[in-house]
Amino acid sequence: MLSRRVIVNNELGLHARAAAQLVKCATPFQSHITLARPDSNRRVDAKSILNVLTLAASKGTELEISVEGTDEQDALSAIERLFESGFGETYC
Repeated sequence: MLSRRVIVNNELGLHARAAAQLVKCATPFQSHITLARPDSNRRVDAKSILNVLTLAASKGTELEISVEGTDEQDALSAIERLFESGFGETYC
């Protein structure tokens, strides 16, 4: 099992479009992937958009990604890149 903490850094937080991107990124991997809010002990399946949205993760929220399975390193790297890129959102 691998885990990393990330900060939601895009302006709108983990809103519907960003959550959809996360689910789309996580779904192809065989590993079990969860997201957790350390400040509330809430843990959800990263392959479910409804579960991801219930985290209500606004900009600046710290989340913990946990991945367990045969392709865990690839899955963790892909999801970390998505967070680092701010979900591709740019603002003027």
